[in-house]
Amino acid sequence: MSTTVETVSAAARTAPAAVIVAIDGPSGTGKSSTSKAVATQLGLSYLDTGAQYRAITWWMLNNGIDVHDAMEVATAAAKPVIVSGTDPTGPTITVDGEDASGPIRTQEVTSSVSAVSAVPEVRTRITELQRTIAESAEKGIVVEGRDIGTTVLPDADIKIFLTASPEARAARRSGEVKGSDLAATKEALIKRDAADSGRKTSPLAKADDAVEVDTTELTLQQVIECVVTLVGEKQAVK
Repeated sequence: MSTTVETVSAAARTAPAAVIVAIDGPSGTGKSSTSKAVATQLGLSYLDTGAQYRAITWWMLNNGIDVHDAMEVATAAAKPVIVSGTDPTGPTITVDGEDASGPIRTQEVTSSVSAVSAVPEVRTRITELQRTIAESAEKGIVVEGRDIGTTVLPDADIKIFLTASPEARAARRSGEVKGSDLAATKEALIKRDAADSGRKTSPLAKADDAVEVDTTELTLQQVIECVVTLVGEKQAVK
C-alpha cells in the first residue's frame, strides 16, 4: 500500500466534525494521560502507538529473536498479529490473541524497544497498521507517539508536540514506577531520546506545523484543557 493511498485526508471521513489529532513528544511529557483524557472528553477514539512498538518488541523477545540483529528483526516483523483497542477509557492491545497490556511494560521490553523500532521493516509494518486504524475512526481519533505528525499522519487536522525538561520528565516517570531511581530514570530517558531522535527512519521530531506545548510547569489538567481548546478550535472551522 503506497503512502499516497494510506495518507488520511479530511474528505475521507464521514463525520463533519471528525478530527485526527496527532500528539507527539518524548517520554514523560504527559502524552498518554493527555491523549486519553482529550479523546474521552471529545468522544474520539484513541491510539497509543508506542504500545504497538512495545508489543512487537515483546513478541520478538518471547520468540527468541535477537532484538539487536536488525536483519533477524526485519525478517520476523510481519509475523505477529497485533490488535489495538481504541476506547480511551480502556485501551487494549493483544498479540496473536493474547492480552499484552501488562507484559509490554516490563523493563526488558523498555530497554529493547528502541532497537526494534529503529528497524525500517518494523516501522513500515506498524505505520501501516496505525494508518488503517486512524482511517477507520469515523468520529475522529487522538493518536499519540513520536512520529505521528511528521510521518504516520502528516495530514492530521491538528498536530501537537509536548515537551518538558528532563528533570520534570524523570520525576513523572519515577513516580509511575515504585522504587525507581530518579537519576537512573533521567539517564534512561535521555538515552532513549537520543536513540529515537537519531534513528534514520521516522525519528522523533516536531512537525513544522505542530503546536508546541511545554508541560514542565503545567498540571495535567492544564495540559488537557490546552489541547481540548486547540482541538475545539479546529472542529469549529471544519
